[in-house]
Order: sequence, then C-alpha cells, then structure tokens
Amino acid sequence: MTTPQTPAAAPLDPPLYGASFGDSIRRFFKKYADFSGRASRSEFWWWFLFAVIIAAVYEVLLLVLGNVGNGGRGLGPIGYILIVIYVVWGLVILVPSLALNWRRLHDANLPGPMWFLGFIPLVGWIILLVFYLMPSKPEGARFDRRRA
Repeated sequence: MTTPQTPAAAPLDPPLYGASFGDSIRRFFKKYADFSGRASRSEFWWWFLFAVIIAAVYEVLLLVLGNVGNGGRGLGPIGYILIVIYVVWGLVILVPSLALNWRRLHDANLPGPMWFLGFIPLVGWIILLVFYLMPSKPEGARFDRRRA
C-alpha cells in the first residue's frame, strides 16, 4: 500500500491539480525553464494572482516612496531604485512565466506556440484568456515527457 504524496513532494512532471497558492509558487520556480509537460489551472491562476499582488505592492511603494528625496519634483533616488528592482524582477520571471503559459496551453491540449496569438492587436489577450480558462484535457498528456 502506497502512502499519498503531499503536493510539496509530488513529482514535477505531471500537472498538480488542486495546487495551493504556495505549491504553485514553488512549482513555478522549480520548473523555471521547463516548456514540456502541463500546468493545471490552479498552478497557473495562483501564480497569476501572486504576480498581480507583487505588481500592486510595487505600484503602491512607487507612489508612496517614488519622489522621496527629490522634494516632490519627479522621481527621487528611491524611485529609481524601485524601478531597477522591478525591472530585475521582471527579467527574473520572464522565462518561467512564458514556460508556465506554454504548459497551461499544453494542459488544454493546445500547442505552446499558440501563446503568440497574444500579439494580435486588441483581441489576442482575449483569445489567450479563453485558452487559459479551458479545462484540462486528458489528450494534453501528449505534451508530457516520454520516459525511456
């Protein structure tokens, strides 16, 4: 008789359905540049929420502290430091965010390059939103790593 695995100890290859907020963030960084396999809706949307929270905190900090040290005339030194920190954050999460989007499309049984539809002006992001909201499909297993 096997004991059930906790989400933290679950293998990284298959998608983690019903992932918690913390599990999703851990898996996001553990699968940093892994474009193969699939990502469940919960993995995707918990990470999305985390990224939105980080962006909101950054915006508040920039509004409150951005002009400190400059007498209220544009950005001060703290504002420039905050901008540099946020640019570095954006670069750090760029590749894993793309990989997560790719894997989410795989879970809906769509090829990862469908992500490029997001570049269609005005409607591309709507198309991707619909794809990201689609339920998981068993046929998406074709994108999983093959074991030799």
